[in-house]
Amino acid sequence: MSLQIQMLGTGSAFAKTFYNTSALIRSNEMNILIDCGATTPRSLHEIGVQPDQIDGIIISHIHADHVGGLEEIAFRLLYQYKNKKTKLFLTESLAGVLWENTLKGGMYNPADGFSRLEDYFEVILIEENVPTSIQPGLTIEFISTLHIPHKLNYSLFINGRTFYSADTQFNEELLVQEIVNKRNCHTILHDCQLSGNGFIHATLEELLTLPDYVQERVYLMHYDDDMMNFVGKTGSMTFIHQHEVIEIPE
Repeated sequence: MSLQIQMLGTGSAFAKTFYNTSALIRSNEMNILIDCGATTPRSLHEIGVQPDQIDGIIISHIHADHVGGLEEIAFRLLYQYKNKKTKLFLTESLAGVLWENTLKGGMYNPADGFSRLEDYFEVILIEENVPTSIQPGLTIEFISTLHIPHKLNYSLFINGRTFYSADTQFNEELLVQEIVNKRNCHTILHDCQLSGNGFIHATLEELLTLPDYVQERVYLMHYDDDMMNFVGKTGSMTFIHQHEVIEIPE
């Protein structure tokens, strides 16, 4: 089975041009979302994918640019598609804070029987650091990475050899030793803050310190609206663009 990943958005939390960073893992048999920011439903509409065609949603962390579109997806599945539930893949720890700290305010409706995350989604809890088959031909592994101190945050290995950072601070040891030297990942999709200090994201300046053999595997995402000013200044790394599609070997 041929798998592809299509970027629904490639922008930072504050980007307006490129939408919030999220992606769609696609094949003839499945559509699996990675995160669902506020702009994700609009981007899905632009590529002709409706909520009832989504087979599952993977959640990396609870910042609004990664989960702000979940309420719309859930309500559309409930009201437009007759209470169809899609799968929601996340860790047990993340499931609690996603509902209590993010979704409950708008979606809590006990009078009609909606008082839990499970009332809207088929919640599938995934263990950290355990490769888990979530669809035939698709394995996901959640690994904890540092984004904001003391807040849950995960990056992903997709079928063992594609790394998707979601949001994370720069971690040279993880990128060089674990992702490339040990796992031999052929593709790295990494968030990139183009300028300024990297308090919560890897910066372009930091990523440019990576060896060329690592940079050659890196697609840069989660960037600001001034991305065009940095074209040709990314070493051996490549910007990935909204709606661009790349292959993911099984």
